Amino acid sequence: MQINMSHGSGGKASAELMKDIFGKYFSNEVLNKMEDAAVLELHGKFAYSTDSFVVTPVVFKGGDIGKLSVCGTVNDLLMMGADPAYLTAGFILEEGLELSLLEEIVASMAKTAKEAGVKIVAGDTKVVEGKGGLFINTSGIGIIPEGRTIGAANCTEGDLVLVSGTLGDHHACILSARMGIENQIASDCACLKSMVQLLLENNIRVKTMRDVTRGGLGTILNEIADASNCSIEIKEESIPVRPEVRSFCDILGLDPVYMGNEGKMIAVVAQEDGEKALALMRETEYGGEAAVIAQVVSGKGVYMKTRLGGSRIVDVLYGEGLPRIC
Repeated sequence: MQINMSHGSGGKASAELMKDIFGKYFSNEVLNKMEDAAVLELHGKFAYSTDSFVVTPVVFKGGDIGKLSVCGTVNDLLMMGADPAYLTAGFILEEGLELSLLEEIVASMAKTAKEAGVKIVAGDTKVVEGKGGLFINTSGIGIIPEGRTIGAANCTEGDLVLVSGTLGDHHACILSARMGIENQIASDCACLKSMVQLLLENNIRVKTMRDVTRGGLGTILNEIADASNCSIEIKEESIPVRPEVRSFCDILGLDPVYMGNEGKMIAVVAQEDGEKALALMRETEYGGEAAVIAQVVSGKGVYMKTRLGGSRIVDVLYGEGLPRIC
C-alpha cells in the first residue's frame, strides 16, 4: 500500500495513519493525549534545536533518514551539555511512498529515541504530490543542569581538541550510494549520549563540543577559533580516517577534513584532562578510535601541520562542495 493524498486530508485515512504508524511506535503518556500541543514540565535552563532532513537515499548502509533525524537533533542538544528530553517530528510525505517503508523508518526513529532517552511528544504530517519521497523535521528540548556552561567561546590557549573517531564515513557512504559505487563504507550515524555523559560525569573540564556534520572538521574548528579569539593547530597525522574512506577520497579528490559525519564529535578540554578524556571516549561504543588531533594556541585561524612537516591554512568550507548528506 502506498501513501496517497487522502492520508493528508485530516479524515479517516489520516487518523488511521496516525494510529497505525506513528502512534504504534511513538506511544508515550504525553503524545497519547493527542492534544493540539504537548504540555511539558520544564524547570531551569534548557537547550532547544531544530533541523530538517532531506537525505537520499532514505535508507543507507548504517542507517536511514529516521535514525538520522533523531540522532541529528539529539546530538545538537548534547553538544550544549543538555540532557535531551523531548522531540517533535514533522513529516512531509510524497504521494506514492510505500507504507511499509514509512513504517520501517518510523520504527527506526522509535528505536533510536529509546536509545537516546527522549520521547517524541508531538508531530505533524503533510502529504504532497511527488514521487514517493520522504522528508522529516525534528525539534528537540534538553535540560541543562545548573552550573554547566559549554560554548564555542570558552576555549583558551593550551586546550586540547579530541575527535571521537574516523572522519568522512557518512559522507562517503551517501556519496557512494548516489554514484552507484560498490564498497563496504557504512554511515557512522549514531547517538553520542553515552560519550558525552561519561565525559561530564567524570568531571572533565569540557570547554566546548561540536558534532562533525556538514562543513566537516575544518569548518567547525574555524567557528570555535573565531568565537574564542584564538588559533587551533591540527596535526594531520593524528586525524583518524578509515583506509577505505581515504582511498575513496583520493580517487575523487575529496578532503576528509571537510567531509561530514553523523556520529562523531569533537571536544575541547583542558590540557590537564586530555589523557583522561581520551581514555573515557575510547571506553564508549562509538569512541574506540578517538584521538587527540589539535591544540588551541595563540593567534588567529586554523592551521595544519602536515605529515611532510609543512603547514597549511585550514579555512571554512566555501559553497556546497559536496552533495547534501542529511
